[in-house]
Amino acid sequence: MKKLLDNKNILITGGTGSFGKQFIETVLKKFKPKKLIIYSRDEQKQFQLQLKWKESDVSPIRYFIGDVRDLDRLKFAMQEVDIAIHAAALKHVPMAEYNPFEAVKTNILGAQNVIDATIANDVKKVIALSTDKACCPINLYGATKLASDKLFVSANILGGKKESTKFSVVRYGNVMGSRGSVIPLFLDRRSTGILPITDLRMTRFWITLDQGVRLVMSALA
Repeated sequence: MKKLLDNKNILITGGTGSFGKQFIETVLKKFKPKKLIIYSRDEQKQFQLQLKWKESDVSPIRYFIGDVRDLDRLKFAMQEVDIAIHAAALKHVPMAEYNPFEAVKTNILGAQNVIDATIANDVKKVIALSTDKACCPINLYGATKLASDKLFVSANILGGKKESTKFSVVRYGNVMGSRGSVIPLFLDRRSTGILPITDLRMTRFWITLDQGVRLVMSALA
């Protein structure tokens, strides 16, 4: 595990999100990657990241504006990449319900684009981030992630070669304090004395960002 990512070219889709930032911090602290490519479509978030981790000759960080819906851009970004972490997704349950095909385009078609781009570039390992909501899904977000999971697992037979790309999926619950999660919402509403609960019968499964990163590292190992 100690040298797992040393001298490797790593790309993370959706790399400006909560997981991406924790992943970058962990990788830079514990490993010596050749390149760490942050692939995302939000220029403002990339700009904010660059204030902390600058792109330079002595830094492995590289920033790539791109969308997982864009196969050509993904293929270009994946050149010489050894390991890809697929964290890009539309994750808000109500947003997916009201914009269903947008969720399909990012979470399902985008997943297939990542698969195609990594196979085309002989990427060695690919880890896709999934969710507990993909287990027996009752909403569209969970259903799109279940479909994405199926695509990634079945992609292991697409290469047909002994040294073909290896695909894995990790699922975890609600990430504590992540952008858009319920804890920041509860903290924001605590002064009102009323916390909005979606359904009293719901069980939430929690994981910290650090635990999420460690799970991905374990899957890579």
